[in-house]
Amino acid sequence: MTSSSGVSSGPASDLMQVLDLEERGPDLYVGTTPTTPLQRIFGGQVAAQALTAAQATVSTDRPVHSLHSYFLRPGDPHEEIRYEVDRIREGRTFSTRRVVARQTRKGADVAIFALTADFTAGERAVVEHSLPMPEVPGPESLPGLDEVAKAHPEQAAASRAIGRAVEQRYLADPFDPEPRLPPDTATRIWFRVTGTLPDDEAVHAAALTFVSDLTLLSAGLARTGGGWGGSTVGASLDHAVWFHRPVRADEWFLYETDSPAAASGRALCFGQIWAADGTHVATVAQEGLIRSLG
Repeated sequence: MTSSSGVSSGPASDLMQVLDLEERGPDLYVGTTPTTPLQRIFGGQVAAQALTAAQATVSTDRPVHSLHSYFLRPGDPHEEIRYEVDRIREGRTFSTRRVVARQTRKGADVAIFALTADFTAGERAVVEHSLPMPEVPGPESLPGLDEVAKAHPEQAAASRAIGRAVEQRYLADPFDPEPRLPPDTATRIWFRVTGTLPDDEAVHAAALTFVSDLTLLSAGLARTGGGWGGSTVGASLDHAVWFHRPVRADEWFLYETDSPAAASGRALCFGQIWAADGTHVATVAQEGLIRSLG
């Protein structure tokens, strides 16, 4: 469904294969999962594929402006994922799609993920403002995931498996045992898809959705310190993205995450994304479970 024309070999083309869904029937698309040592599918993959399925049913002159989704069951990486698209609105300015992702479990067809995405033709802005990008060092001089993995090989194993197609540069050690305390509780990381993606706004929106789930729930652990891989596990419950302006996901963008509230085993996390030139391009929100293994 999605052409990989003009994409370089390597990680970018690997991500394009994830986004390249098979059209199995009217408004029905099928996606697969790359070989992974993980026991469940990375949530950002399912969200990106669901958005790609929705985009396939909308005119290209109506880019996505928001998506809201729920993770219903863990995805099995060894089973194909079927994305059923419901065209619930086709208005003069907005188009809305509902997507349900399904897999087979013990012979039964079950829903693992549900997404609603809204698309718009756009209109003249009456008001226009955005959050300024924090003043931080650029990505070139900062350590990447390989350097972090050398210092924390066991804890970083899952991050390396999930983020193979995405280059990351850290402003702080994500596994620092020291807790982040107010007012300095935010975490900032530079990201970009490694390689070159097609000049297609829909592809970049799906790629940004993929990346947006990589570190967001980690904000819920920042005030305890230590990061993942120790005595805690987490799982996303929902995920929302508001796309303010177009962005190239294969160029550096800054992702700032923080958690304003956590209670009853759940953490609410927010994210802001800026292009390298300081343009505020997206806002992200997620609530997730954080549980103790003890």
